[in-house]
Amino acid sequence: METLISADQTWLLLAFLFVVASASIVIEQRYKWSAKVPGAVIALIIAITFSSFKIIPTDAAVYDMVWGYVVPIAIPLLLFQVNVKSIFTESRRLLFIFLLSSVGTMVGAFIAFFIFKDWIPELDKISGMISASYIGGGVNFAAMTAKLEPSKDMVASTIVADNLIMALYFILLLSITAMSWFRKRFKTPYIDQVEKNLDTDRDENLAASYWQPRNISLKDIAINMGASLLIVAISFTLADWLKPLRSMVDHLLLEILVSFITDPYLILTTLTFVVIFLFQKPFQKLNGSQELGTYMVYLFFVVIGIPASIPMIIQNAPLLLLFVVLIMLVNLVVSLVLGRLFKFSLEEILLVCNANVGGPTTAAAMAISKGWRTLVGPILVIGTVGYVVGNYAGTIIYLITTRLL
Repeated sequence: METLISADQTWLLLAFLFVVASASIVIEQRYKWSAKVPGAVIALIIAITFSSFKIIPTDAAVYDMVWGYVVPIAIPLLLFQVNVKSIFTESRRLLFIFLLSSVGTMVGAFIAFFIFKDWIPELDKISGMISASYIGGGVNFAAMTAKLEPSKDMVASTIVADNLIMALYFILLLSITAMSWFRKRFKTPYIDQVEKNLDTDRDENLAASYWQPRNISLKDIAINMGASLLIVAISFTLADWLKPLRSMVDHLLLEILVSFITDPYLILTTLTFVVIFLFQKPFQKLNGSQELGTYMVYLFFVVIGIPASIPMIIQNAPLLLLFVVLIMLVNLVVSLVLGRLFKFSLEEILLVCNANVGGPTTAAAMAISKGWRTLVGPILVIGTVGYVVGNYAGTIIYLITTRLL
């Protein structure tokens, strides 16, 4: 597909990513209306618009760089100043609502399958792939695709539909936090705490007040970046070294255990916890880690929106679009209903919805963009659980739906 900027024009694409991320932050901190349309949403919308009008390509190596390198580096930076004890307390709570939200994904997959099974080919395979993806993440989608071997055209169409609706779903989740209808009906302790901590008057922008200038030295930046890169390098090297263990087990429980042990993001999160537990005081004194990590998260939000080209969806996969929309809406409704029933906060419910659909990195990005710092670590841990259970849930959905075609 011809675009104004081609996929091999790396410098122009890098400039686009950084300019959009920077512009989103500036807009968020300059205008009051951005309280309802935060910077992360602005970044998504700009990215979707530019890819839809064929200004930038939907696929390029530089985007993979953000996924593969920028996101891992951001994770330790975002965790350096968190309280380790609160992370483990919150993780126990989030696991329960995460599993309830996963049930919502599976229910949505069954409902959508029965509605569209006569209209969309290979829907049993697609149902399994999407279910695995919307409980775990892109890793699970790739694994189920390799396992079920659907046609390449259906895989391509599903990916495009998934990217667009996932981007719009994240916008919806971010926007719900500012809707008074939801805030009246759910507990919002994290939102309330952020607003309480803001030294602001009626006319002051909340984001600008939160991100007050800090005394950040060159030494702070050096330690933050050096420590983060070292932790990432050790974690991913260790994951590669442990990867052969996956082929050595054939028992379900051992396979689950090995999946945990060999997952690079779980190793990364765990190693970061160990480091900040052992060196809590030095890291608490460091400035700049949140600013650096948050900027990287904004780059990530730009990249998420780029593959969601609206014309490509309309041309190739209109019914798949509706199929994916239905699964996500059922996931959201089930999560909200069960979350309210079991007295979870709105923030916890929305984060696990995000973790189900996008994985731990997008959920952590949402938490950091809203200022819910104490939830960043827990949602990374719980989101990683989805990588383990996602393939099993997807396989169950496929085995049931393939018998119903």
